[in-house]
Amino acid sequence: MSDLDLTADVVTLTRALVDLPSESGQEGPLADAVERALRRLPHLAVDRVGNSVIARTGLGRAERALVAGHLDTVPAAGNLPSRLVDGRVHGLGACDMKGGVAVALRLAATVPEPVRDVTYVFYECEEVEGERNGLGRIAAARPGLLEEAGLAILMEPSDAGVEAGCQGILTADIVVKGARAHTARAWQGSNAAHKAGHVLARLDAHVPERVLIDGLEYREGLSAVAVRAGVAGNVVPDECVVTVDCRFAPSRSAEEAEAYVRGLFPEYEVRVTEVVGGALPHLDRIGSLRTALGAEPRAKLGWTDVARFAALGVPALNYGPGDPSLAHTAGEYVPVAHLRRCEARLRAWLR
Repeated sequence: MSDLDLTADVVTLTRALVDLPSESGQEGPLADAVERALRRLPHLAVDRVGNSVIARTGLGRAERALVAGHLDTVPAAGNLPSRLVDGRVHGLGACDMKGGVAVALRLAATVPEPVRDVTYVFYECEEVEGERNGLGRIAAARPGLLEEAGLAILMEPSDAGVEAGCQGILTADIVVKGARAHTARAWQGSNAAHKAGHVLARLDAHVPERVLIDGLEYREGLSAVAVRAGVAGNVVPDECVVTVDCRFAPSRSAEEAEAYVRGLFPEYEVRVTEVVGGALPHLDRIGSLRTALGAEPRAKLGWTDVARFAALGVPALNYGPGDPSLAHTAGEYVPVAHLRRCEARLRAWLR
């Protein structure tokens, strides 16, 4: 049984979290340790939904903020246990996002009387399919708990800066039809794999849009991520499927994004397999926090759970230690300077 000392230095706590493996679907031991540590704090009311842990202050303040971080990581890549080298904590999840979780746990433990009430959420299964996401399970099991916050801070790695809003994401299969034939008599068929070259050429020539929202530039993207064809080495393929990944600006709804992709390939069957809207930056609703964090906001290029909060009517932003480009890499790390900066600035905002 592992115990966490939430009064330990943020670097020590980050390493302790990294050294408790918690790949998606296996967060139980870490959730147990987080729950035990939080239940020792008399100023917090603690609840649990699956392998997600919620802790709340109840001081009757005029406003409530929510600070959230996911407990799970991608699979290990020979990057355990943690190491502290040259001012960086290395190890699985150090960047995405146990450094951010450590900051949030430190605040939960050491700011017992914040100037605004706070709901801390440490949740499971962010790195896997959406239906398993802990925030969704909490929203279903505890209606209204997430929505009561006037603002949410997601501790996703953002280089210790503010990344506002997020892109939406759409995945679709473009289906190209042909006709089977024996490869010895290929002229009797129609090779769908060859015909798919027109789809790939169209994708290659496509120029993604750049959309300005509140002065922030969201760069859209449309990419082929998989091509599948063929049933045997001596059969001309009668179908080729090109899977595309579309990242769209939050000014588009999910329905508009789907119509946009279908409009690019009108002569083909388009099977949309997933579409999730993004989140607008709402810079007008995060003013005091922006000032406290001392960082000019940037557009978040990618999808994060700020979109889940946006769907609930809660403005949210990404703010956490670590370079997001290091997330999911074998060599991920979080700079000690980022850990200390994020903790100090959020502490000042809460006090």
